[in-house]
Amino acid sequence: MPYETIQVKPSTAVIGAEVSGIDLTKPLGNQQFQEVHDALMAHEVLFFRDQKLTLDQHKAFGRLFGELSVHPNTKGPDGHPEILPIHADANSKRISGERWHSDVSCDPEPPMGSILNLKVIPPVGGDTVFASMYAAYDALSAPMQRFLAELTAVHDGAPGYSRTNQIIGNATPKVFPRSEHPVIRTHPVTGRQAIYVNPVFTTGIKDVPDAESRSILAFLYEHCARPHWQVRFRWEADSIAFWDNRCVQHIAMWDYFPETRSGYRVTVKGDKPFYRAG
Repeated sequence: MPYETIQVKPSTAVIGAEVSGIDLTKPLGNQQFQEVHDALMAHEVLFFRDQKLTLDQHKAFGRLFGELSVHPNTKGPDGHPEILPIHADANSKRISGERWHSDVSCDPEPPMGSILNLKVIPPVGGDTVFASMYAAYDALSAPMQRFLAELTAVHDGAPGYSRTNQIIGNATPKVFPRSEHPVIRTHPVTGRQAIYVNPVFTTGIKDVPDAESRSILAFLYEHCARPHWQVRFRWEADSIAFWDNRCVQHIAMWDYFPETRSGYRVTVKGDKPFYRAG
């Protein structure tokens, strides 16, 4: 795909690309915005270097792609409810994103995309790994694709968020989203099919016995985590990763304790998942 206002260098043949020739601290023109959007649709996750964004600039960039959401469990900095702090240091008992997931898939209309800007990185470690759920779906046999297309999964925020709150000592009671989504999701822009279950939020397959549900999900989790459709991003200070939650899962590596890794994320609202044969 030709680009006139940005440079796009694929990270792998399957997923990911590094974007240069752009300053996200400044408003984007229509063509530059469209090219970033097109690059995201083509590569699923985009990486940007040397972007010294303020919180307001971070939100402004996210709002180009849609309304921003407020995280159901974690409070943002004062005056910035749409900002999700991402922070770990020597006092942390857990980190955000330490298991494979698609962000807040328990929402009735889960996020379209997430934009993470890290300000402080450890001397080594702290990478994020992203996996293409398009490629994971495409690698399935045709009979398995047809079988999964008929299934619906339950996504519940309560188990994961309650566990987090227990670990960090947050006793404030909350009600978390719980939704049902198709196991195979059709991307509303590209029309491609993607696997849409993950071990953080998916609690079972609807209308099948528990033993079958556990077996189906165990197979899918192992399949989705294969390295064949992954890209590993090595952070630098002021780097940004922008991923499409409708077709990407990710996991953060906690291999830098007791060093500090810190930054901020905005999350762009999405739409209700659906499956359309095609």
